[in-house]
Amino acid sequence: MDAKKMKYDPVRAVIVEILGLIEKGRFTAEEAIHKAIENGSYTPRDIRFIRQMVNGTTKMKRRLDHDLKFYLSKPSEKLPQRLTDILRLGLFQILFTERIPDAAVVSEAVNLARHFCDQPRARLVNAVLRTALRHPEKVAFRNKAEEPTRHLADYYSYPEWFVEYCLSEFKLERTEQLLAAMNRPPLLSFRVNTIKETPENIIRRLDESGAAYKRGRYLDDFFHLEESGFPLDDDLLDSGRIYIQDESAGMAVYLLNPRIGGNVLDLGAAPGGKSAYAAMLMNNRGMITAVDKSHPRLKLMLENCRRLGIEIVSPVLADILEFRGRPFERVILDAPCTGWGNAGKHSDLRWMKKPDDVTALARLQTRMIDKAASLVKPGGVLVYATCTIIRKENDDVIEEFLVRNGDFILETAGRYFDREVVSERGFVKTYPYKEGLSGAFSARLRRRPEK
Repeated sequence: MDAKKMKYDPVRAVIVEILGLIEKGRFTAEEAIHKAIENGSYTPRDIRFIRQMVNGTTKMKRRLDHDLKFYLSKPSEKLPQRLTDILRLGLFQILFTERIPDAAVVSEAVNLARHFCDQPRARLVNAVLRTALRHPEKVAFRNKAEEPTRHLADYYSYPEWFVEYCLSEFKLERTEQLLAAMNRPPLLSFRVNTIKETPENIIRRLDESGAAYKRGRYLDDFFHLEESGFPLDDDLLDSGRIYIQDESAGMAVYLLNPRIGGNVLDLGAAPGGKSAYAAMLMNNRGMITAVDKSHPRLKLMLENCRRLGIEIVSPVLADILEFRGRPFERVILDAPCTGWGNAGKHSDLRWMKKPDDVTALARLQTRMIDKAASLVKPGGVLVYATCTIIRKENDDVIEEFLVRNGDFILETAGRYFDREVVSERGFVKTYPYKEGLSGAFSARLRRRPEK
């Protein structure tokens, strides 16, 4: 083989291969990354770079395709997928990274084009990326005032249906904040497992490491790191003294307010983050029945509980809609949802989810909350939680449930949280543009006592 053709960066080459796997739709971004690197000899630095480039390029592909058309001589011509992925990767590095020299970006992209394509396409890549560097003013967007949906969808790289929904729900300024926030690289959040550790010791470790962090605004056993990477020793994770979890996920459990010595039902429990937090709040005293239909995820939940020193979680392998059990004092339903509150952490979610998914899931959520309600004792509490910001999966599910179920009342979350995250109706609503939170929803419902 021609030595010139062999000259390319194998790490960037595997990124192009991963992007191709994602584009074919057979793997999620995380699955494609795992599949591509599992048998390779990549350093931790290589893997961080692969994840950054794959997730960033996948998130921003609409914006990248939009901009590339201004640099192509035939913008309407369909390019081979490998060539498209090489151009997207190159332009992503030019537009959205700071530490990679421009000359290196162009050179490596040209080498990839020679490796995966041919010399004429390598020349095309060279011309396109050099023009992008020299003439960024060539790119133009639709007028924001006249065509806000198209402008925001192109600029921030989202499907138009989601941008249109956000504009109707949040108006222009907040929509831009939301879209921009979900494009930023996700940062790590974790909570201290007070069964084994104290927040004060973790603060000391963070301070000694020089890490930039914030303590949870609403739950003080949670911490948000303000830089990429994990500055603490692996032993804190391996020994179960901390647990990787979003503060927004913990807020649904705090809203449940599980009692020490009480009995809790967690529906859709695996891999066990909410059960584990409930067990901690219960001081490891009482009983938590954790139901999930996935055997591998339940197995992972058991491993997590063992590591965290939790002894009160009992797993049950069952479909939520088929589960039968005694009435419980506290029930939490972590309902399956479109996940739009976590779109910043799952780079391909925005391209996978469709409006029909919202409708289908809302129907399923309605069935599930009715089932969950049947398992609540008179006087007991039901918390409905999702990790989406779509009203049809959240507010509407609760309002319709209350119409159907006169023996339940809505209790405001204002008793537990600051009004900044509590809606006028009393729901917990968090968004990715503030306080390091993901987007999430939860509502607290109480079953009326028997007369």
